[in-house]
Parts: sequence; structure tokens; C-alpha cells
Amino acid sequence: MDSPPKNESKGFFASMSSMFSNAMHRSVNGLLGYEGVEVINPEGGKDDAEEEAQRGRWKQEERDGYWKMMHKYIGSDVTSMVTLPVIIFEPMTMLQKMAELMEYSHLLDLADESEDPYMRLVYASSWAISVYFAYQRTWKPFNPILGETYEMVNHGGITFLAEQVSHHPPMSAGHAENEHFTYDVTSKLKTKFLGNSVDVYPVGRTRVTLKRDNVILDLVPPPTKVNNLIFGRTWIDSPGEMIMTNLTTGDKAILYFQPCGWFGAGRYEVDGYIYNSSEEPKILMTGKWNESMSYQPCDLEGEPFPNTELKEVWHLADIPQNDKFQYTHFAHKINSFDTAPRKLLASDSRLRPDRYALEMGDLAKSGTEKSSLEERQRAEKRTREEKRHNFTPKWFDLTEEVTSTPWGDLEIYQYNGKYTKHRAVADSSGSIDDVDVKSTEFNPWQYGNLATE
Repeated sequence: MDSPPKNESKGFFASMSSMFSNAMHRSVNGLLGYEGVEVINPEGGKDDAEEEAQRGRWKQEERDGYWKMMHKYIGSDVTSMVTLPVIIFEPMTMLQKMAELMEYSHLLDLADESEDPYMRLVYASSWAISVYFAYQRTWKPFNPILGETYEMVNHGGITFLAEQVSHHPPMSAGHAENEHFTYDVTSKLKTKFLGNSVDVYPVGRTRVTLKRDNVILDLVPPPTKVNNLIFGRTWIDSPGEMIMTNLTTGDKAILYFQPCGWFGAGRYEVDGYIYNSSEEPKILMTGKWNESMSYQPCDLEGEPFPNTELKEVWHLADIPQNDKFQYTHFAHKINSFDTAPRKLLASDSRLRPDRYALEMGDLAKSGTEKSSLEERQRAEKRTREEKRHNFTPKWFDLTEEVTSTPWGDLEIYQYNGKYTKHRAVADSSGSIDDVDVKSTEFNPWQYGNLATE
């Protein structure tokens, strides 16, 4: 990353080693016999950690049992290492969560329509920030089964498709498109379990192409920390820098997500600049990722120009009150068939029996179905290995490209265009691989398609 102007001293890569060790961290030593349990109350100070530790969604016996199971993994990447109870899950998969980035996709439409190269980055970086309100949910999405898919239509003219392309390591690929932009992502999470918290590193590549001028934007998001996994009320923070680079011109947005301090100081706040290719600030941006973002033209010192004012570029849409899973209205649409094509791929996340059971409030059924799917996936893997077969995704191809990220190298999957042709056929005549979601015989419990050769 190029160095920012001297008045902008909040470097991300230079402070990687201390990112998650800000002054608010404290431990509850000896709590219930557990040494070194770190509990953080985002609204509190340094003296209320023990009281905070007694709160949260876990019953004491469940919490104690989970701790006994998990403490041996401290320091490890637990992305797919352990089986987790459905009590901490939300009725959505990671593929669906990827689609939440499309809620405010109109900002990408505006970026494509803009003739100002710096305003393009204002719109596009605000789009990237807009999803963080959804990402703050404390419930865990289901890990996709190998070969699982998620489709979304009927939103801003967008066709969205995601597929689970690898199980070990867990990797997903996604593609979205409308008349203004294409969106392509290869996603692989890396984690570090710290006992009562986990650091999540987004080892991925996100590219947006604005169609009018074929402008290519590259996004590097900040890492995330999930606090109070077992003791206390779970909450999420994403301290660090988000960098969006215009690969066509060299301009970039560098936006700093403030870490949460004592009594919530700095929480949600985002500040930064749009820079030209010579690293000169052109537009300052400020706001909160759970409320709104604004921008203002600035001078070479990063100070606002006289006779200009902050203008809002994005604000949070109305949200449901007291929603059990903290869903937005858009998140509910993602789970519904209103955003599904009439002929839905049988591998779609909406059709998973464990997800559907949780949505219906049946935790016991959800847990049973989740265990069944996981065991079938293990059995299928054994069969493939015995036959020396490799899984091949349907809709994305593994390329020879390997890209470097701040948290490790990443193999890139590319959308192969087959889904576009399939959807055209399915919309006109249907396919034996599709499920008619309008049919009176449709039954979400019939999901069973795992990875096939």
C-alpha cells in the first residue's frame, strides 16, 4: 500500500501486530475456575467485566460444556475444525450472507454513471461500507455444503449467484451483474481462536467492474473480531483499514474503521480520504458504518474546502424492530422465495433442511438435520477419495491465478458463464435439476443434493 500524506498516520499494514490489542481489553481471572477469560463490554469500563461475563445467550451448563470442548483450540484456525451447536446459528448460510452486499447496489449504479473519477470511489466505497450493519449480527451463518449454491434475482435488475467451491479449506465464489456493473469474489476465511473471542481475516479478492468505462475496482476489507463468544454478550468489531483501489487509474479510497474504546468511544466510526494516483487527498469521507456516510471536497492537507459542506451519500434503510436475529428487511428477502427465480437450483441454500428448521424455530430438528448433512458430506468425501475423483464446481472454474492478500495467498475462481445460459433455459422451459418454488408439491425438506461429479 502506498503511504498516505503525513497528516494521515493511521497505517494498517504497519500496525498489524497490534490491531486487536487496544486498551479496552481485560480479563476475568479465575472466573468460574477459568483462568485468563477475556470479557469485553463495549458499553462499559474496566471494572464491569465479571458482571458482563454472566450475561449472554448461553445457559451455564451449555457455556461450561462448550468451553471444555473449545479451550484446546486456542490459537488455532477453527474455520472448519469443530462442529458448533445450532443455538448460536442464524437461519442463513454464508452464501446468502455474501448476497447481503447487494442491498445498496444502487450505489454501484451511481458509480458507473458518474463522470467524476473520485466520486466513483465515494459511491463504490460507501457501497462496501453499507454491508457492515448486517455483518455486525452476532449469530453465525451455516457453513455451505460443498456444491451448495444461492441465487438471487428481482433486486435492482441484478442476477446474483454464489457457489461453495471448496470444503477444505472452505471457499466460496460469487458473481453478480446488472446493466451497470459486474461483481466477482473469491472468498476464503482465516480465523484465530483466542478463547472467548475469534479474529476473522478475509482472505479473499473482490472485484467490481463498472461497465460504462470498463473501470475495475479492487476491495480489501478490514479484519473482524468477534468478542464474548462464550462468556458475556457477543458483539463484533472491525478495526482497521478498508482499501478500494481503482486499478484502471490508480486512485484509491483508504477508510479507517475505528476500534471500540471505553464506554463505546469510537465504535462504528469510519474516516478517511479518496486519493488520486499521486497519493493526494481529493475528498474526505466520514460517518458511521451503522448509520450513514458523507463526503466533502478537501485540499492537499486533507482540510475541507471553504464554502463546501458535508453531503450524505448513504444512510441505513429502515430496519425491523426487535428482530430475533437482528435481520434487516433485505435479509428477510434474501431468505424468502420473492428473490428466487421460479426455477431454483436444487442445491440452493433456501432448501437446506437445517436452515429451514431453524427459521421455523425447531432447534432440535435443525441440529439433527445439520448433523445428517455434515455426515453425508464426510461420506461423500470418502467415496470421492476412494475413487480418486476431484470435485469440480459447476458455475465457477479454478484459474491458474494466485493472488496475494494481507493474510495469505488465494487461489482465484472465475465465473464461467454457464449459469447465464442455464437460467435462460430454466426460465423458459425448466430443468430436471431445478425446483419449481411455486409448485404445490414443493417441500423444503426434500433438499438433499450434495456435491456431485
